[in-house]
Amino acid sequence: MPRTILVVDDDPHIRQLLVFAFDKAGLGAIEAADGEAALALVETHAPDLVVLDINMPRMDGLEVCRRLRGGEGRADIPILFLSSRDDEIDRVLGIELGADDYVVKPFSPREVVARVMAILRRTSARAPNVEDGRDLSHGRLRLDLEGWRALWNEVEIALTVTEFQILRLLASMPGRVFSRDAIIDRLHGPGFAVTDRTIDSHIRNLRGKFAKAGADDLIETRAGIGYRLGSCTGA
Repeated sequence: MPRTILVVDDDPHIRQLLVFAFDKAGLGAIEAADGEAALALVETHAPDLVVLDINMPRMDGLEVCRRLRGGEGRADIPILFLSSRDDEIDRVLGIELGADDYVVKPFSPREVVARVMAILRRTSARAPNVEDGRDLSHGRLRLDLEGWRALWNEVEIALTVTEFQILRLLASMPGRVFSRDAIIDRLHGPGFAVTDRTIDSHIRNLRGKFAKAGADDLIETRAGIGYRLGSCTGA
């Protein structure tokens, strides 16, 4: 069955454009004109990913993201934001709320499809591979690779697809320092346009989520170089 993408935008022309582009790419697409309709469709149709406009009347995309990330069941659904202006504050806030990626309007439908495909490829990594059937453990951190679960002291920490992939990368080689570019290349492939600030926001999200569970040493920053997994021994 094709993956289903939920397109949420108050502009019908943008919805039509993206639905057509996803259809050409072999993806199913459903659409919503506002945030409330989007939340209802997530519950009834269980889409594989949401393309979500930030600036909408009544309930904007940031609020939709907050509700999805704060809810049960579909809290880990991948989200790609559309922003009507190249405003770093909006984009960084979106990532900090739990979005996996963003595209600034005006955009190329091919770029949106490419970014959606990249996120879906990361999601499809749940299929069996050479790492499945074992966990990655480091200190009090354990990653259940087959179940896509991150645990601290055996308590599960809810992560987005991108957050889990970053932590999985760091945990796979805990002694290595990864530059931001290296993280981007591992997640998206070489040449994919993602800013360093986006990676910093994902790292900040990871630290914040684990800090609530008592982890103050999850990820180390090596100034001017990048990030590596911390000792993960706790406070």
